[in-house]
Amino acid sequence: MQRRIHVTGLFEMPRHVGALRPTHLVSILQPEFQPVRPPSIARERHLRVQVHDVTADDGISVVPGRRHVAEILRFLGAWEDEAEGDLLVHCYAGVSRSTAVALIGLARASRDPAAAVATLRAAAPHAMPNRLIVALADELLDLGGGLSEACAGLGPPSYDLRGEPLATLLLAARKER
Repeated sequence: MQRRIHVTGLFEMPRHVGALRPTHLVSILQPEFQPVRPPSIARERHLRVQVHDVTADDGISVVPGRRHVAEILRFLGAWEDEAEGDLLVHCYAGVSRSTAVALIGLARASRDPAAAVATLRAAAPHAMPNRLIVALADELLDLGGGLSEACAGLGPPSYDLRGEPLATLLLAARKER
């Protein structure tokens, strides 16, 4: 069975949890917007990453750091190790932080940064992955800058204002290093 990563925004998350029935959930947004865990998601299967959507320290925001990305990688590894179940990732708008997490999942599994970015863009034309989160993952996954480089070539996002950001990405079988 092929695993899926679904990406959405904060306000759509409860409806998608009900409709898609994911087994795991990542909430990556600032502390003041962290949602209540949906009852269908076990506590240990809900990762809360409390960061703002920034790429540099402004003295106010919680800046994504190595420890946040390492925590995401551990969570993704635990999810992949389970026999079945999909992952739903959300940030505030479903555009930057959540798409960065989905991209990390794709790159972690495929070990092919260009293919991961192409898969993300095809499924989520609105995606603008947070560049700092991507750079930290690139380093921690030992991809030699390939993920950041591929992400830099994404070009501008395309928004369909008639819809909502929901993207579903199929996870490739994991390739070993």
